[in-house]
Formats: sequence, C-alpha cells, structure tokens
Amino acid sequence: MDLRNSPDRPREHALSASLLARVFHQPSLLYFNAVATHLSIREAARRLDVASSAVTRQVAQLEDALGIALFLRERKRMRLSPAGEILFRHSRRLVAPMEAAVSEIELLRGVRAGAVRIATAESVGLSFLPPLITDFGKRYPRLTLDIAIIPSSEVVERLVDERVDVGFGFISKPPRQVDIAFRRDVRIGAVMAPDHPLAQVENLTMAQCLAHPLAVGKPEISIREVIEPFLRASASITPPLVEVNSIRLLVELALGGHYASIMTPIGAQHEIAAGRLVFRPLHDGGLPTNRFGILVRSGGALHLAPAIFFEHAKAYFEGLSLPGAI
Repeated sequence: MDLRNSPDRPREHALSASLLARVFHQPSLLYFNAVATHLSIREAARRLDVASSAVTRQVAQLEDALGIALFLRERKRMRLSPAGEILFRHSRRLVAPMEAAVSEIELLRGVRAGAVRIATAESVGLSFLPPLITDFGKRYPRLTLDIAIIPSSEVVERLVDERVDVGFGFISKPPRQVDIAFRRDVRIGAVMAPDHPLAQVENLTMAQCLAHPLAVGKPEISIREVIEPFLRASASITPPLVEVNSIRLLVELALGGHYASIMTPIGAQHEIAAGRLVFRPLHDGGLPTNRFGILVRSGGALHLAPAIFFEHAKAYFEGLSLPGAI
C-alpha cells in the first residue's frame, strides 16, 4: 500500500507553520493516530469503520502538509519514522483528553461506553486474563477491551509510548515512566511430565536440567534474560536446546514428555493443578526470581474506563494465589 512515504521524497507543497494548525483539526490526525497505534492501514480502517483508501489518503495528505514522511515500510511491516514518533507522542496527548471526556460523559449518561487498551505477556494472557475479562465483561458490558499479547519488554514500550493503558508482564527494573502497581516475585524452575527423570529430583539445578533435552524461551521472552548467565555457567559447551518464542509451546513440549521446559509455573498452572505437569523450582545459588506485575504509566491518573478495569484487575490478582509466588 503506497503511503508515498520515502524519507527522501521532496515535500514541495509543505504548509507553513502558521497554517499547520488547520490540519490538526481535520480527520488526518485522527487517522494518523489510528495507523500509528496499530501500525496497520487495514486495522486502522477497521477500527475507524472507513475504507482503507480513505486512511491512506488522509495520512498522505498529512505527510504532504508537514513535508516529511511519518511512516516507513520494511518487509511488509510499517513503523513510525522519527518524525512520526514525535507527532504520535504529542498527538496522543492532544487526542486522549477528548476521548476520555467522551467516555466519562457516556458513563455519566448511563450508557457505560468506553475503551481500555491492554497489553499482556503471553503466560498471563492465556492463563489468568480469560476469567478476569469474563467477570469484567459481565459487570461492564459496554466497556470495550483492546488486548494485545506481546513480549513483556514490548508491554513496557507501549506503556511508555502511551499506546496502552494497563499492562501485565514480568519486569525487574521498570523505567521511570512505568509503575508496578501490583507485584509478586515468582520462582523459576522446570516444568515436566510426572514421569520425567527430573520430576523426582530434589533441589534441582540448571546443570542437572542440561543433562536432559531442554526447552527454553528465546531472548524476547523475559525469563531468558534471567536464566542466560546460569545456562552459560552450567555447561562449558551448552548442549542443543529447543528455543521458542511462546510460553504455550514450552508447556506443550513439556506435556509431550520428552522435554523439560525452563519457565515459571505461570502459564502452566492449569496443567500442574490437574497433575499433567510437575513444577520443580531451580536451586542454583544467586538465581533471582521473576517479578510479575500490573503495570501502568507513572505520573498520571488513568482515565475513567481504564481506572475501572485497573481496580478490577488489582482486586482480582490480590485475591489470587499465584503458583510459585514468594
């Protein structure tokens, strides 16, 4: 899809600074925000309930007015250009108060409309969120939840960029722009079938795990950063591993019986409770825990709909027994 977005393309008809304010009161800024949020013309058009061509046209007009590319395309993926990142950071702050005002007026009228943007790590999204969201949806049927399952590092990035309202993930040291509103430290260990040779080992270590076929998360999964030094220290030559970018696949591999998967029990708690899998914490000296938290942006109050969801989620997790938590 052509956005005419080459960074070298001349903008011969860029508007003067005195005329640009008019552009920001037109649909082009709304359309730009939608594309910047989803990094997809098609998804932005779907959310706005307009044709993709209309979105393309409005964004192109905005780029022409500014005289600079706002989006770049790389192998079928879109990303914001440096100018786009600047505009999106500021435009969200312009648009968000009006969106919040409309949402709160609707709530005041009793319509109870509004939206909450949520980003979550896979293990939390597939295990704890379904019952939480179901209960929330019954209580607030007209509040829309927009949920993205992504790596924990990207959860933090989207919070910092103000692309989501509430995040669920694993993080040890959040940046100053992010607060951990609810936190639990969770043990790291091995998940395996009950008849696996490691299932009966007391005080299990990483070196013992490496003597068997092992599945681990790729670097984009937060736990890999924690265990990487212990993987290296436990074997002079690291044996072949199965490396995956999905917590669910780690669970499925453990269920198959051949592999033990290095992870926290979060994401496998249903299988552990049913006796289909066993969790054994690792006892390597100095191995830290993995910190789970409900994440929000620091320094600012949530708007009404996100605040309602946040309080609901916080109460849910405070009353929940997290497996492996200490």
